[in-house]
Amino acid sequence: MCFYIARLKFGEAKLRAYREMDGSTSGVEDNDIDWNTEDELELDNFTLSPCSSLLLTGGEANAFSGEASSCPSSSNSKVLDQFIGMGFSKKMVEKAIQEHGEENTDAILEMLLSDSVLESSSQELQQTDSDHFSSDYDGSFLDDFSDLESSGDEEIMSPTSEEEKLLMSLIKMGYTEEEASIAIERCGLSSSLLELTDFLSAAHLAKAEDALLPLEQKPGLKHLHTDYPKKKRKLLVNQVSKRKRQNRLIGEDNETVRLPNPMIGFGIPTGPCQSHRTLPKAAIGPPYFYFENVALTPKGVWDTISRFLYDVPPEFVDSKYFCAAARKRGYVHNLPIENRIPLVPLPPQTIDEALPMSRKWWPSWDTRTKLNCLQTCHSSAKLTERIMKALEGYDDIPPERVQRGVMHECRKWNLVWVGKNRVAPLEPDEFEMLLGFPKNHTRGISRTDRYKSLGNAFQIDTVAYHFSVLRDMFPNGINVLSLFSGIGGAEIALHRLGIRMKNVVSLEISEVNRNVLRCWWEQTNQRGNLIHLPDVQELNADRLEQFMSSFGGFDLVVGGSPCNNLTGSNRYHRDGLEGKESSLFYHFFRILDLVKSIMAGI
Repeated sequence: MCFYIARLKFGEAKLRAYREMDGSTSGVEDNDIDWNTEDELELDNFTLSPCSSLLLTGGEANAFSGEASSCPSSSNSKVLDQFIGMGFSKKMVEKAIQEHGEENTDAILEMLLSDSVLESSSQELQQTDSDHFSSDYDGSFLDDFSDLESSGDEEIMSPTSEEEKLLMSLIKMGYTEEEASIAIERCGLSSSLLELTDFLSAAHLAKAEDALLPLEQKPGLKHLHTDYPKKKRKLLVNQVSKRKRQNRLIGEDNETVRLPNPMIGFGIPTGPCQSHRTLPKAAIGPPYFYFENVALTPKGVWDTISRFLYDVPPEFVDSKYFCAAARKRGYVHNLPIENRIPLVPLPPQTIDEALPMSRKWWPSWDTRTKLNCLQTCHSSAKLTERIMKALEGYDDIPPERVQRGVMHECRKWNLVWVGKNRVAPLEPDEFEMLLGFPKNHTRGISRTDRYKSLGNAFQIDTVAYHFSVLRDMFPNGINVLSLFSGIGGAEIALHRLGIRMKNVVSLEISEVNRNVLRCWWEQTNQRGNLIHLPDVQELNADRLEQFMSSFGGFDLVVGGSPCNNLTGSNRYHRDGLEGKESSLFYHFFRILDLVKSIMAGI
């Protein structure tokens, strides 16, 4: 259990240390939070950054107490004095500065905190249950791997139905029965013990951090119907306020939306499909609408989304049933569900098919057939180097504890084998292929922007399967209102289905993403009109009426609002739909409701 407590303590200590350095209130800049990844980042991302996750083993370092050291520094370096003043030993600080340089204070702090946890927990580690921790602690970077169980590390592995076993394991580790039950319910029965404890640790850390933050008014709806006729505007504002009040009154304990297992929605191409569903009267088109976001959200979020979107229940789908990578998403839409067809040719379904060049180097003990969710970030070169050094001492199969440690990092960061004992993160063009985008779709922008844009994008084959019902419905073309367009996942899905886009009004705040979509539009010789607007918050009724009077209304309203405040990786501002970025969902509803109202009056 000390391993998981250490993660919580590490995060709290890091927050306190950052505050001492720069006076920050929250310890994290808003610009450092990625949009939508998601998935939603997956539960694996509840763990810490790559430079620290390999070092944590348990306990709370004395350096975390915040008391200044009584040993004066003999160095002239301000950085050295600063960290010594925070309670770290001079030897540790000098070692960290030598490795990272004085300029990189973030990396220095990360290393100091990690080394402090390692130093203070070595004795405690030796007394811990040998079923979860290594008893031959020697300070090597793979020792903390031994706390990982050898089976069921990811949902993509063989699922287990032993709910009671998971429940008892969590209770024995110190969690309450209620906490354990919620974690199993939210993460699914196929989740590993590591995923469940990471989920709980992240929740505890977020709760502890919230207690330290000053009370602030939650962001509300901005620019709500600024130019809409007063009567209609008042009705719509009252509707939004009423639904928000209902959400508060209903509360988290009455959550009705549950994540299914398996996550196949109304059906997948290779399995049984549901042929009919009944939609609430208010949800029946026109227009058709399609909203996407990460499946693993704080409790109650999908209930709220469903209530705002005319009480349509979400369809939860994991893209691992469509391609070689997982991507757990929820989709609220009013599209028909019968007679769906997949895109052809079908994409690669396994890692072996998607990345045949890695086949030669893939070890027998790496049993992965699917990759985890593709993220907006990737592992460091230092991590892959450490893995290589850990393996090069073994001619054949490494010990089981080394295998478990390496596999944990490989699954967490989607590392693939590129040589003997060598792993590497996926390249951006491999991201494009796995997500169904055209080759070189994001080429021409920075490598960081490519990862961020692709990590926040639709999985084309999944979305196209849902959109396929539109092909016979709109043989002459379709008018699309695309909110939070990103790099054009919805547009590409329609294009690959052979559905002509007559007019697309695209709202995307990132200029980089707008340029990517515009470039693709020109390269594919689209005959329709692409109209770009920068901000959904500025789109009002007058502008919508202008568009709709010029080409007769929208046939499809599609989008996926930012998931910054929904994903488990956001430990500091996981505020749900009231968060700064994720509250933009309400603008999706606002604009959709405006479109429906205007079309009803045309």
